[in-house]
Amino acid sequence: MPSVVLANDHGAVDLATLLVEYLEKVGYTVNHLGVKTNDSVDYPDMAKIACDEYKKGGYEFGILLCGTGIGISISANKIEGIRCALPQNSYAAAMARRHNDVNFIAFGGRINYPENPVDMLDAFMEATFEGDRHQRRVDKIMSLEHSC
Repeated sequence: MPSVVLANDHGAVDLATLLVEYLEKVGYTVNHLGVKTNDSVDYPDMAKIACDEYKKGGYEFGILLCGTGIGISISANKIEGIRCALPQNSYAAAMARRHNDVNFIAFGGRINYPENPVDMLDAFMEATFEGDRHQRRVDKIMSLEHSC
C-alpha cells in the first residue's frame, strides 16, 4: 500500500478527518501526525513534524493543512528538500505535480474552495512529473535553498 504523511493544526481538523478517511478508502496508508481537536497548535511545528517524517522515506507524498494552508505551506517550503504547493483548483493541483514535482500539497480547512478538496487531491495523485524542461526548472528552484 502506498503511504502518505499528513499533518494539520487546529484550523483544519475536519478537513484532515475527511482526507484521511478518503485516502484510506482508496488504498493509502496514512500516517496522521496532526491534531484531532480544536486546541491551538502552531502550524510551523506541524509542518516540521510532517516534513521530517517524510524525509525519513517510504512516503509517496505529504499533505499539510492549516486554516488557510498558507502558513503551513510557507513553513514547509523553508525545509530543505520540500516543495509544497497550495493549489486553488484541480488544474493547479495536477500542474504542481506535473511541472514542479512537488512532494507536499497543502489545503486550508477554513477556505471555501470552488472545488471539493478531495477532487483536487485526486487530480494531484493522478498526475505524474513530466521531467524534461521541468526538471531543469525544479533543479533551479531547489538550488535557491543554498543561494543566500
